[in-house]
Amino acid sequence: MKHPVKAKKHLGQHFLNDENIARNIVEALLEKDNASPIVEVGPGTGVLTQFLVEQKNFFALDVDEESVAFLKNKYPQHQSQFLLSDFLETDIKTIAGPKYNVIGNFPYNISSQIMFKVLEEKESVDYVVGMFQKEVALRLAEKPGSKVYGILSVLLQAFYDIEYLFTVNENVFSPPPKVKSAVIRLKRNNVKHLDCDEVLFKKIVKTCFNQRRKTIRNSVRTLFNNNDLREPLLDKRPEQLSVAEFVMLTKFVEANQ
Repeated sequence: MKHPVKAKKHLGQHFLNDENIARNIVEALLEKDNASPIVEVGPGTGVLTQFLVEQKNFFALDVDEESVAFLKNKYPQHQSQFLLSDFLETDIKTIAGPKYNVIGNFPYNISSQIMFKVLEEKESVDYVVGMFQKEVALRLAEKPGSKVYGILSVLLQAFYDIEYLFTVNENVFSPPPKVKSAVIRLKRNNVKHLDCDEVLFKKIVKTCFNQRRKTIRNSVRTLFNNNDLREPLLDKRPEQLSVAEFVMLTKFVEANQ
């Protein structure tokens, strides 16, 4: 399929061609919330946009001038809703208001950064539905005990319930990526604040997974004074701990610093 916008490798663009898949992605969001403002990240040629543009309070952000120009031309009555802007660097609340949802066929080279931005904005973002590289989608949705369970799994699952919705084959993209893709949905849970120092929690999660072959005792040894502490959590490896157990570990480290 020839596209009106050229896919740019440096932007990680792989344009989705399948309208049924696009419709399913949009419906996965709208079936949960069709009232909040929607922010689409990286609309590209507008395969998702066509099912979103008539929604009240819809905005699309892209760093690709060609894409934004194409969509403004295609939807002249909605020109103000297409913004040449970097989602990662933009204060979305000034555009969409205090609450908004995020959707997109996310550029794979910044998909993890998009999730860290969502975490920063967790009091504003109730739902995210997005296309990711399959291994990233699995990592985000995975439960403890898996080799792919990691830093973002824990940090996101502390504040979001994550569903793996479906796998997407390479042949429905132009150009086709070299990996399979997958769509997941994040739903904000009821946790307002963790029952521990959240800055220390994040530090401990990152420290443990950056040395994931070590036991937690060896990973966080420098964070507390007494190395003889008899705490069973310290003898596990990071992929064995749930969010709740990382909270317990954080409180334990706090108490023994």
